[in-house]
Amino acid sequence: MLGPNMPLSSPREQRSLFGEILDWMLAPLLLLWPMSVALTWLVAQNIANRPYDRELGELARTIARQVVVEPGTGGKSRVGLKLPELAADVLRADDTDRIYFQVLGARGEFVAGDRELPLPDEPPAPQQELRYRDEEVQAEQVRVAYFWLASTGRAGEMPPLVQVAETLDKRSRLATEIIKGVILPQFVILPVAVLLVWLALARGISPLNELQQRIRKRESQDLSPIEQRDAPEEVAPFVGAINDLLARLDTSIGAQKHFLADAAHQLKTPLAGLRMQAELAQREIDTGAGDPESIKRSLHQIALSSERAAHMVNQLLAMARAEDKEMARRLQPVPLAELARETVQDFVPKALDKGIDLGYEGPETGEPPGTLLGQPLLVRELVRNLVDNALQYTPAGGTVTARVMADPFGQVVVLQVEDTGPGIPEAEREQVFQPFYRALGTQVDGSGLGLAIVREVVEKHNAEISIADARPRGYASTQGQGPGALFTVRFPLAPAEPPAPSPAAPTAG
Repeated sequence: MLGPNMPLSSPREQRSLFGEILDWMLAPLLLLWPMSVALTWLVAQNIANRPYDRELGELARTIARQVVVEPGTGGKSRVGLKLPELAADVLRADDTDRIYFQVLGARGEFVAGDRELPLPDEPPAPQQELRYRDEEVQAEQVRVAYFWLASTGRAGEMPPLVQVAETLDKRSRLATEIIKGVILPQFVILPVAVLLVWLALARGISPLNELQQRIRKRESQDLSPIEQRDAPEEVAPFVGAINDLLARLDTSIGAQKHFLADAAHQLKTPLAGLRMQAELAQREIDTGAGDPESIKRSLHQIALSSERAAHMVNQLLAMARAEDKEMARRLQPVPLAELARETVQDFVPKALDKGIDLGYEGPETGEPPGTLLGQPLLVRELVRNLVDNALQYTPAGGTVTARVMADPFGQVVVLQVEDTGPGIPEAEREQVFQPFYRALGTQVDGSGLGLAIVREVVEKHNAEISIADARPRGYASTQGQGPGALFTVRFPLAPAEPPAPSPAAPTAG
């Protein structure tokens, strides 16, 4: 069980590119080396067998030339070996291996040589076809050369068999010498090869080290593209991706600077008005000739300026919250209908002051509302800014409606805010989401951040937002109402939770 201070998962160990490539290069080499040793052993055995097999075959032919087949009594052939014992001793003479030979007659009877030699497993082969096989004699491995002589032609008789065998000491020694001659140099070549691979790999990745040094030496404000000329071809796409990131970062920082400059300018206006009205009121009080009504107007202007400044600061804080990735990751079910209904209630006093009919359409308390998965504070900020924007641009006598609808087939929950204001021209509908942008021809006082905050919240929740005319373009009422604007936000529905298991029925006992 994890303790309160134990990490849920250990950080992944950082891998070395140099080590990875070296492992993938050396692993096949070390895997193939034992296979090479085994293959060398087989080849050495084959090479060692060839000369000794030829000698063994010649010895078998020499003995075969001394075999005599004569007619015997009773119509049977008699097979004999005219090999003096001294000659047989000469044939057996070997300083290293033991030599065996055997001659069998036409009926399989033993004629001469060593009885312990086993017989071949196959039937007699064509005349004088020399064959070889491996056998075991007296617990020793031997190599056997054998062939059948010409058949006697008599019924019931088989060709006489001549076999010569020798132990494998000479062959093993020769094979061992061959293996030593091949394998021992590999013990020198293999470490040298590993060293050369190491050096070549180090040389190959040296451009990466140089690239790293160039990046480390850069100033923190230097966002210019990295030079790709000296980068290897395989690394060029990676450098290009970094350059693309630097370009986007440069653009983002530029936008941040522009945003801060605009924010400072927007704050400067109400603060300057606040200071001017305060100085004016102070001057009238100091001179003693101040008109109470004039001082009252100055104080009222101070209140308005401070309210605008406070609203601007609140909007800036809301913008910062909307851009906070950590906050956006803390998701939980959000009842959109309940949240929209509460927000509309909060704006009722402002709507009454402006003479605007503010309403809500959607699920009421107790009805199953459409629930999305998100950050409640950010979603509330989105609804507040949409409703506040509609109230700002709708003239007296107009109507603003917040509407919530669930679309289970599209797996979305829809929020709509509709007004009867001047509307937004189609060419400006993307630009209104930029910070501090105001549609042309409007004299509305505001921070210019409301819809920018809305766009940030929409993106954080993987939602979609669109703007359309509430009524046909060109519509105008006697109260000065225009075609209006219809903002539609589509949030993905939260996944349905599995039903809780029903309690088990009590059993009689």
